[in-house]
Amino acid sequence: MTIITRRTALAGAASATLASLALGLGTRGAFAADTQVRVGYQKYGTLVLLKSRGILEKKLEPLGISVKWAEFAAGPQMLEALNAGAIDIGQTGEAPPIFAQAASDNLLYLANEPPAPKGEAILVPKDSPIQSVKELKGKTVGLNKGSNVHFLLVKALEKEGLAYSDIKTAFLPPADARAAFEKGAIDAWAIWDPFQAAAEVAIKARTLTTAEGIVPNYQFYLGSRKFADANPKVIDALIASIGETNAWIQKDPTAAVAELAPSTGIPAPVLAVAIARQSFGVGPLTDKVIADQQLVADTFQGLGLLPKKIVVADAVRRSGL
Repeated sequence: MTIITRRTALAGAASATLASLALGLGTRGAFAADTQVRVGYQKYGTLVLLKSRGILEKKLEPLGISVKWAEFAAGPQMLEALNAGAIDIGQTGEAPPIFAQAASDNLLYLANEPPAPKGEAILVPKDSPIQSVKELKGKTVGLNKGSNVHFLLVKALEKEGLAYSDIKTAFLPPADARAAFEKGAIDAWAIWDPFQAAAEVAIKARTLTTAEGIVPNYQFYLGSRKFADANPKVIDALIASIGETNAWIQKDPTAAVAELAPSTGIPAPVLAVAIARQSFGVGPLTDKVIADQQLVADTFQGLGLLPKKIVVADAVRRSGL
């Protein structure tokens, strides 16, 4: 199948992108003397608004530190860049940090936002005969490998008595998955907001299930351990800035939509749907959050998708919050 065989090309493109990032953003060996923090972000989320509002820059100016922003298509690619030393900080869902921690001991969980289970889903075309997750047996599901929806898919199948091996997977980044979804090249699509909302609004995609009652769907703020250990004031400023931005979005979602639409190119009606499903607030990882993340790790290891067992608690920042 064409979609499946594109993995090699996509992997090559990802490697090329990562190499470009490493050259463009620079890799560093001396972290204590940093005068710039490099932040990875995705097309949608708190960090996009943090970038546009300049809050972090204002907090770091007295420390003599500037901010460099880099956009990524999804969490796995972002954390590959973090592990490669191309960025210092990023934000992803539940699954990418698991794979990143398995690949390197440099990853550190800095904070998390509360669960937002309605912000990810398994979708089918509006006229699809598939009416339930159970009917995905033998079907092809598109998803970004190692992303938050990878865990959702595994657990949604498990809930219906299906094994992960009962379906076929097409590992595609969001834009390619959307094209395959519209062409009927995949039967279902596991995806997160705002791509989820865009498919619902623009092509009337139908939801088989959200993550509600299946998995939490946390958002995590992650950093390079070396950078975070050497620059605690930068991390504290980042988390304070995220808290202020989240409070503003929650207080005035209409203004947040108005600001996000032109900067992201995402239509306002789509953003309004996505923001309504977003969670707000930021704080240190609790014992429950760590336990939930350990379940993600154990699940992927059980499926043979991790090269080794990891202990999430070993990668959690314990001070400064």
